[in-house]
Amino acid sequence: MKVPQMIAAELRRLTASRMATIALLALMCVPVIYGALYLWANQDPYAKLEKIPAAIVVADDGATVDGKAVDYGSRVADRLVDDGTFQWHRVSAATAAEGLDEQRYDFAITFPATFSRRLASASTSAPVRATVTLTTNDTNSYLASTIGQQAAQTIKASIVQEVNREAASRFLLALADVRSSLSDAADAAGRIAEGAQSAQSGAGALADGTTALASGSATLRDGLDALSSQTAALPSQTARLAAGAQQVADGDTRLAAVADRAGSLAQQAADAVPDVRARIIADLQAQGVDQATIDQVIGQLDQLGGAVTDGNQQVQSAVSQVNQLADGSRQVATGASQLAASAPALAGGIQQAASGASQLADGSAQAASGAASLRDGLGTLADGTSRLASGLDDGVKRIPHTTASERAAQAKTIADPVRLANSKQASAGTYGAGLAPFFMSLSAWIGIYALFLIVKPVSRRAITALRSPLRVTLAGWLTPALLGVVQMAGLYAIVAGALRFPVSDPAATFGVMALASVTFAAIILALNVWLGSVGQFLGLVLMVLQLVTAGGTFPWQTLPAPLAWLHHGLPMSYAVDGIRQTMYGGNPALTGGDALFLLMWLAIALVVTAIGVIRMTHHRTLHDLQPSLIG
Repeated sequence: MKVPQMIAAELRRLTASRMATIALLALMCVPVIYGALYLWANQDPYAKLEKIPAAIVVADDGATVDGKAVDYGSRVADRLVDDGTFQWHRVSAATAAEGLDEQRYDFAITFPATFSRRLASASTSAPVRATVTLTTNDTNSYLASTIGQQAAQTIKASIVQEVNREAASRFLLALADVRSSLSDAADAAGRIAEGAQSAQSGAGALADGTTALASGSATLRDGLDALSSQTAALPSQTARLAAGAQQVADGDTRLAAVADRAGSLAQQAADAVPDVRARIIADLQAQGVDQATIDQVIGQLDQLGGAVTDGNQQVQSAVSQVNQLADGSRQVATGASQLAASAPALAGGIQQAASGASQLADGSAQAASGAASLRDGLGTLADGTSRLASGLDDGVKRIPHTTASERAAQAKTIADPVRLANSKQASAGTYGAGLAPFFMSLSAWIGIYALFLIVKPVSRRAITALRSPLRVTLAGWLTPALLGVVQMAGLYAIVAGALRFPVSDPAATFGVMALASVTFAAIILALNVWLGSVGQFLGLVLMVLQLVTAGGTFPWQTLPAPLAWLHHGLPMSYAVDGIRQTMYGGNPALTGGDALFLLMWLAIALVVTAIGVIRMTHHRTLHDLQPSLIG
């Protein structure tokens, strides 16, 4: 009997009756039903989170920030309701607690009364962390509680972003005010620097002037000291001068009186000349003197009268001069008297001036020194204010000028500075598609395991008749292997067609699924050939081990060390990875490695099965003649 004939004989046995055919079809549908139902139920649960009921409790009393009332709790709650990620219900604390207990809500988020006040305290000297309370009830659903915790983290991040945005807005506004103030300060410092430079120039001129003043005041001091020495005897000298001037004035006064009397007599004589001339003419005429004699006599008398008149004029002029001399001498005497009276004060004044000049010389010397210090200090001030103005100007340039809209955009960026850009080398797409490789591999094992409930591992008749271990082994393996491939075809049709999971490489994906199924058929065949029903039971145990070590749900790195070691040795791990690579568009080289590992398991299992068949061909045991219930 050839291998195809043995396969056909086994298939005829499996379909010998209507019930046998139904049983075969039912077992053939096991992996399809298992994998399809599970993946259908979990096709994309995260896309239906809006159906999860959750409660929001807002007990926030609000706060006052910069004179404006804020209610962060209501603001966040409104945002959550509008976002619609969950089926939010805004209720009271009592209603939320009752709803959790009665399974109306899967979890509750509570914003306490101090929520806004504590958030607002972040900008004060006594900041206090705000609290958001997540209340869960694991009797409703542990996974729902886990999702609630993830939602709470998202809410926390949203609140932090809101607080950071407002804090950044206040900071940027304050920075803009600082920039404006720095600009004003830079302008003022520039003006101070210019004033300091002008003051430095003036201080230089002042220093030069005070130096000249010190030199001049020293010269004045020396001159006044000499003058004070020379005028020390001035009071006594002016006193003698005043006495002499008074004597002269007295003598001139007496001379003026004599001159006045002489002038009066001379005037009287001059005034009498006409009368005397007339009387002489009359007397001569009376005596009978001839006219010629009279004219002769009168001519001589006129000469004498002219001399008298001229002498009178000279006398009057001399009297006037004497009087002027008398007046001048009196004025001189008065002035000398005043000079004598003022000379002591003058001498004292000169001495005071000399003393003052000495003080002035000392003070001007100090002023010159101070002016030099002022000049140097103003030079330092000018340099310092210039550097201050330059530094403030640099500070203004380092702080960018922004508008209100720019500051709002900057605050938004500061509050949420990182945007996560998903760059996937290979993408599953949905939650269900992410689990598909694991459940497709698991379905392949379950399908083969179920088939061996009715499929005979090997034909004992063929063993007895043919005595060809290789053909018996191939026939015993190919029957469940072919049925397994059919199972995988049905499962693939459901996954790619009915559920519409994206498949990057359909042919390679189905190839890995088929390879996994025929490999699992060889492994379970070997267990049954060697151990019988015990081997069938060990196939179940091996399925459980691979269920937890294949890394189909969580990364295998999270497994305990012994289970992680099993992950690298059991075939389902490579079946899961191979389907992932082909289904998501991963690395073909890794797919080839997974396929080689499955082929290695397939070859080993077939060799072990062949050895078991050889043993059965050459040996008969009591177990073969009288098999036990459990193999």
